[in-house]
Amino acid sequence: MSAESGLGPQLESFREGRRRLEEAVLPLATSVDGRRFSFQASLHNLEFQIGGYVVLDGDGTPRLGQVLAIDLDQLSTELMLPTGADGAENRTQVLIRYARGEGTILEGDPAPFHDALVRVATGADVQGWLQQSQRRYAQLRFGDLALSPGVPCLADASGFNRHTFLCGQSGSGKTYSLGVILERLLMETDLRMVVLDPNSDFVRLGNARADADPVLAERYQKAAQAVAVYSADAPGERRLRLHASEIDPATQAALLRLDPIADREEYAALAEVLAGEGPPRVEGLAQSDRPEMRRLGLRIRNLGIEHFTLWAPNEAGSVLDALHDQSIRCVVVDLGSLPTREEQALTAAAVLGDLWQRRHERSPILIVIDEAHNVCPAEPPNQLVAMAAEDTIRIAAEGRKFGLYLLASTQRPQKIAENVLSQADNLVLMRMNSLADTAFAQAAFSFVPPSLIDRAVIFRQGEALIAGKISPQPALLRFGARITEEGGADVPATWAAVR
Repeated sequence: MSAESGLGPQLESFREGRRRLEEAVLPLATSVDGRRFSFQASLHNLEFQIGGYVVLDGDGTPRLGQVLAIDLDQLSTELMLPTGADGAENRTQVLIRYARGEGTILEGDPAPFHDALVRVATGADVQGWLQQSQRRYAQLRFGDLALSPGVPCLADASGFNRHTFLCGQSGSGKTYSLGVILERLLMETDLRMVVLDPNSDFVRLGNARADADPVLAERYQKAAQAVAVYSADAPGERRLRLHASEIDPATQAALLRLDPIADREEYAALAEVLAGEGPPRVEGLAQSDRPEMRRLGLRIRNLGIEHFTLWAPNEAGSVLDALHDQSIRCVVVDLGSLPTREEQALTAAAVLGDLWQRRHERSPILIVIDEAHNVCPAEPPNQLVAMAAEDTIRIAAEGRKFGLYLLASTQRPQKIAENVLSQADNLVLMRMNSLADTAFAQAAFSFVPPSLIDRAVIFRQGEALIAGKISPQPALLRFGARITEEGGADVPATWAAVR
């Protein structure tokens, strides 16, 4: 609009008046119950963020709070403009835009209050609250609070006696961050761990990085000595191996794709063979006078089971022995070193089944399942995977009272068996681009404010939301540096170098 029209000056006056009114909105908070608060603030130079910490100062009584929601709001008011050339008053309606939000009170007088001034909490404010709320169990420093740089994010180690779910899309830093969690548990607690490692990402969990913090590396050295990695290509006693006699009949039948009704004769033959003395021999089955035995032997050969690298007919011991060796703090089962999906599924099922069968020993152990959608998927592709999923579901439902705790990690929450996900009381959520996945996470983890889960779509690499017993007050964090080397790695993108 041109100044010649006569409306230009009035328009500029209108804009200036609205800007001043919006700038004049004071950051004030009110609480009617002393536990939650609502607040208003100007949109100009807005410093408050969802998940961030604020100080509420009313009547000289400061309180520490956490912002859980911020939205744009507006109200209509009347604005007086300069009089025109004819001397008539100019009044007009104007929409004043401002920020309105809600939060929870973390510390301070629990009495209700009104019109308390709100400011962003300093690092010292947050640090003071953390020090006053120290618990009697070990505190695990996973990194720093994302919105309070330099303030450590501490997780309660005792919270891992509840099942934990870690989720983040590819590239979010999920595997790296899981390594940080495992390192801190090894260094700060006595909790034993079994890691099902499908991508060989944790095979160097016992090796400190050359550039690791020297103080942490020295502290970690003792824990690293009790890390045992079992891989298919490892020499000696650390070779990943199983004995057929250790695997329960139902799992063996699933491996052979035997149905107790449709394949009743072969199924009965398998039961007879397993009940006999000594390990079964394929040659003996193939030369048997009984048709069902010959068919069983032919099935084993056709499926290639006799050539699995897992078998150790002339070697003592197996990975299942290591699960219950109290001198080993952490058993890494390198599923990624096995050449076939069938061997990976069989090993996972054998490990989970063995842990469940020996649950009455009541020996606390954290069962870490990386890429859990392969072990306990919502829709198992075959009976062998279904058996591993069933054991995982049993552990999720009843394992905690026997000291069996889960830590399941995946990229897509919807791909995990619902009865595993629903039993998780701890959440570590990293970047997720899918709005469907964030909506699913909100429904599954109703104890976490939905607004914090929504932030997952804007997380940077290494940033996460942590909530549950490990962090009773949900927190946004940036994971710290690893102490140990990473096992797996992406293929270098040297093909994209500038020519």
